[in-house]
Amino acid sequence: MPGSRQARLTALKGQVAALEAGTRTPTSVLPFGDPRVDDCLPGGGLPLGRWHELASAGMEIETGAVAAGFAAMLARSMAGQGAVIWVMRRDDLYAPGLAGLGLSASRLIQVKTPDEVQTLMALEDALGSAGVAAVIGEVEDVDLTAGRRLQLACERHGATGLVIRRRPWGGTGRKPDTGSAAATRWRVSAAPSDPVGEPGLGPPRWRAALERSRGGRPGEWIFEGRQEADHDAHPLRVVSGLADHGLDAANDLPVRRRA
Repeated sequence: MPGSRQARLTALKGQVAALEAGTRTPTSVLPFGDPRVDDCLPGGGLPLGRWHELASAGMEIETGAVAAGFAAMLARSMAGQGAVIWVMRRDDLYAPGLAGLGLSASRLIQVKTPDEVQTLMALEDALGSAGVAAVIGEVEDVDLTAGRRLQLACERHGATGLVIRRRPWGGTGRKPDTGSAAATRWRVSAAPSDPVGEPGLGPPRWRAALERSRGGRPGEWIFEGRQEADHDAHPLRVVSGLADHGLDAANDLPVRRRA
């Protein structure tokens, strides 16, 4: 049966991706449903049971709003498998806004922590808890040791981590750690929406650059959020492919970042 062959192929891709990434267990994936993206990711989709890093630029490093919206869209498709936990230092998460992106408050647990250390500890505990599908955490930095602890926590019950890099208001940025245990690293910014002939705003859009992908290759796209009624499709769809950095990755050259 074609479906069975496809399932076996997906499982095989996950096992190969796990071997390439060095994880202990085979990795299932969440395909975007677009080969322009899925071909850049190991196993043909966003690896589940691992953690991913989301970052922005400019003031977004302090507000984290754009990356939070992108993380909410990624978590939306996982919410049917268990609880979604959001760990943060600042109490400024707007649940009705997340509901507008299709992430229901009924599946969301918010955890507020006093400092960076407590945030990482709560993030690790949440990722290692049964019944949790995804954990979103807002932290300034994750060093290599903390990243490995997060990955071990992900592997306990298969939860997926989405870590938003967010700096305290007005604070001085830390020197980023040279290593990372994240499966993928995305740099996200806002993109103009398209109202499709109607006055007002269209569906939300994000410009997302996949800067690092273990076992995969970088790329950059414009994503648009789908309506919640599109149950069978990934919550994000590609409206424009901007760049394919596969040639740069193959030649081991530094990845060019667009302004």
